[in-house]
Amino acid sequence: SGPAIRPIAVRMVWECRQAVTLPIIGMGGIASVADALEFIIAGANAVQVGTANFVHPLLWTDLIAGINDYLDRHGIARAADMVGQMVLPSKGQG
Repeated sequence: SGPAIRPIAVRMVWECRQAVTLPIIGMGGIASVADALEFIIAGANAVQVGTANFVHPLLWTDLIAGINDYLDRHGIARAADMVGQMVLPSKGQG
């Protein structure tokens, strides 16, 4: 997969979240805190990092710290509170 597939994977997570209440693991091109947050906000309960681990084997420490920093800055108690909070514009709006 990798970065090229990430937008499609995020959309698929969002579509799955609209259809099910089961836990969803987001994967596909996650290489940064912003990428992980995007998947969570789209509806992923957890994220999986693959290829980026080969480039940066300790990426998880950065992701955890970055997500915690984001939560603190925005006054959010838990990452679970962000799951599925993405809202797409209505048709006809850009």
